[in-house]
Amino acid sequence: MLPALSQSAGGQSKASRRKSAETTHKKSESTSPTEPAPAVSSGITVPSWLPPAAPIHPAAPQVTDVVDTKLDVRFDYAHQHLLGTAVLTLHPHFYPQGTVVLDARGFDVKSVQLLGAKTPKTLIYKYDGRQLAITLDHAYPREQTYQVRISYVAKPNELPSGGSEAITSDKGLYFINPLGKEEGKPRQIWTQGETQSSSCWFPTIDHPNQRMTQEITMTVEDQFKTLSNGLLVASKKNPDGSRTDTWRQSLPAAPYLTMLAVGDFAVVSDTWHGKAVDYYVEPKYKNTAKAVFGRTPEMMDFYSKKLGVEFPWEKYAQIAVRDYVSGAMENTTATVHGAAIQATSRELLDANYETSESIIAHELFHHWFGDYVTCESWSNLPLNESFANYSQYLWAEFKYGADAAALVQQQDLAHYIEEADSKREPLIRYHYTNREDMFDRHSYEKGGRVLHMLRKYLGDDAFFAGLNNYLTKNKYTAVEISKLRIAFEETTGEDLMWFFDQWFMQRGHPELKISHSYSNGQVLLHVQQTQDTLFQPVFRMPVTVTVWQKEKPTDHRITITKADQTFSFLAADKPTMVKFDSEGQLLAQLDEARTQDELIFQFYHAQNYLQKYESLDQLQNKTTDFGVSGMMRNALSDNFFAVRRSALDHLRGYRGPSANAVKAEIQRLATTDPHSAVRSQALLTLASFPNDNYAPTYQAALRDSSYLVEAGAVDALAKVPSLVARSQIAALDNTSNSTLLVALASYYAQRGTIDQYGWYLRRLPDLTDIDLYTYLQAFGSFMTQVPVVEREKGVQKLESIARTHPQYFVRLGAYRGLMALVPSQPDLKNVLFDIKNKETDERLKAAYNLM
Repeated sequence: MLPALSQSAGGQSKASRRKSAETTHKKSESTSPTEPAPAVSSGITVPSWLPPAAPIHPAAPQVTDVVDTKLDVRFDYAHQHLLGTAVLTLHPHFYPQGTVVLDARGFDVKSVQLLGAKTPKTLIYKYDGRQLAITLDHAYPREQTYQVRISYVAKPNELPSGGSEAITSDKGLYFINPLGKEEGKPRQIWTQGETQSSSCWFPTIDHPNQRMTQEITMTVEDQFKTLSNGLLVASKKNPDGSRTDTWRQSLPAAPYLTMLAVGDFAVVSDTWHGKAVDYYVEPKYKNTAKAVFGRTPEMMDFYSKKLGVEFPWEKYAQIAVRDYVSGAMENTTATVHGAAIQATSRELLDANYETSESIIAHELFHHWFGDYVTCESWSNLPLNESFANYSQYLWAEFKYGADAAALVQQQDLAHYIEEADSKREPLIRYHYTNREDMFDRHSYEKGGRVLHMLRKYLGDDAFFAGLNNYLTKNKYTAVEISKLRIAFEETTGEDLMWFFDQWFMQRGHPELKISHSYSNGQVLLHVQQTQDTLFQPVFRMPVTVTVWQKEKPTDHRITITKADQTFSFLAADKPTMVKFDSEGQLLAQLDEARTQDELIFQFYHAQNYLQKYESLDQLQNKTTDFGVSGMMRNALSDNFFAVRRSALDHLRGYRGPSANAVKAEIQRLATTDPHSAVRSQALLTLASFPNDNYAPTYQAALRDSSYLVEAGAVDALAKVPSLVARSQIAALDNTSNSTLLVALASYYAQRGTIDQYGWYLRRLPDLTDIDLYTYLQAFGSFMTQVPVVEREKGVQKLESIARTHPQYFVRLGAYRGLMALVPSQPDLKNVLFDIKNKETDERLKAAYNLM
């Protein structure tokens, strides 16, 4: 899962967690302030409100496993219902059972029958809207399977609204434009099962520690394509013009990984080792599908070889759907992406690693870590997500080199540190307010960085051999963190409890203050751990320190074990530079004392991108110095685009030596740099010189092949307006690119006239949800220039979106747009008050209370 992100508290011993297993599956999750982790063993317990139907072991937890699921479904578009029949094959996990309890949220249950005899036997059941408790005909022993057939209607839109920052809705089944009334939007149906939403459209035991094979038969309009897990094993046309497709997955996976999708898709086919690799996109993106997804077979090959475990599933498909409620989802053999991953040929010019390729890598890697071997509880989610996060680094390293991988690493650290300012939790958490809280920067970015440290500590051979051991011994099972530790310990023979305890089981990260001095032929390195050790450990950290003497570097491997520690290294002369963690592998915040000369030396002798970036960042406020200015100018011609982009950012408002020459170099990059992100940044840097006339450069950029550069030019012209460029900007009004639409909205909010009022309203349907958040606020700012009597349509549109849009962050954008109008339209205070009072999303209610 890649989130679209979200406090938890404390830990829980293994013993107490097992003790809580008997009370895991409650009638209502809201009865407890914290949600316990699911049971270590599979399945769920019988609710207290249903007495057992047959004698069982009096102290035995009533745990059931689902073995196979067969579904036969049709769709009622008018009511947005699913009409289904489910045949579940189950067996007791250990103790004999006379009752089975299934998750089934918001159904109309029509009948429940026991199969196996010549005539199905009707069973007694109780249903509370969330769980279906079925009384069996007798107590079944663990070696005996049985089949239950349930006829039902799933009504996802009638469920209470829920969701999180990572997965913005939890109703499981989604009808997109079901009646075809939304112009320009295709009719689609798709599902989202994680975390426990598969039970919104079929009855199951909705926990990650279950595994089942499956068969899904769906009847659809003949013009639509279908997709589900496994292989398409049958397809037949029906007399009424419909078609019935059957998909079967013969390898077991967790219920949350079950999916289906229906719609008008073009299917672009690829292969890997004889297995189908398909890309489902809207027809207009058919010709660019391979440009977006086409590296998938190479990724499958790379990960298979790296792990020593060949891609284990029957096929691999990826599908892009409208109005998706998350970033992407690793449903077994059938990954779902949001529609934004699709791109035209021109949009692909701006595609960077983060926009699509890293997401594709992330979801594919889940097919080993998450699908093949699955976390046994959401408490152990990092066993899925930390690995998927780290796969993004691995692919960048392999395909694009060390600098690209270091950029991934830098971004991950920044995301985690931002979250850690307000939240520090163990990676493995046995208590949390809501299981969705696990989908945070800890489980993803921190976990990925922790795995990188483990790799650097063990070495590549041992690290990947350990992963192979882990995958091979635990395939098609649910695991907890100890399984990963044991796999590495078996591989290396080393006790790794210290590493797993401090990084997985305890909270926080090192905050280090580092200084060095030289005397009597020795370099003295002083390292202090300054984090609050009342709540965080004193970390043990193996790390490399590089001492430079003139042009010669010498690496020293040290291990920090104390809160305050000094290390000494022999050195014939005073070092030119001492670099702590020269490999840039620690997950830590560093306060490393170095002189300006040392930082400049570091830039010119950098061993990786991170060292160059650090020098530029640390010296950005000293560009009037000749040495620093020269370093910045040198960075403008660096081979790696992120170094050039960073230097341009730090040269905004430059007043240092050779200012005209520096500005000329910036202008050159704005027009000729091969990377669109650099050209765009160069335009914004030029706009920071208000006394210079770069209007011709901006106007030329309005004709750039890149949408990102065009948007940068629009932003620049908003700061330095040009009457000549006004008509050129107006010529972009009909663009189909969402990024450029946001730039135009911002421009018109500052430089527009009432003539653009209709444009704002007309273009609303053309933006992605992410861009709508910004666009709606710009619309609100724009309307401050519109007479109050002319605002009615705009205000009504913002109010409607603030009340009804399915994405909470879009509702927030509309609310903020309305807030911008309050000073000139005080009556809107009552509207905002009413929106706030009627909002049911806890995230938005908290945000509104802060405004």
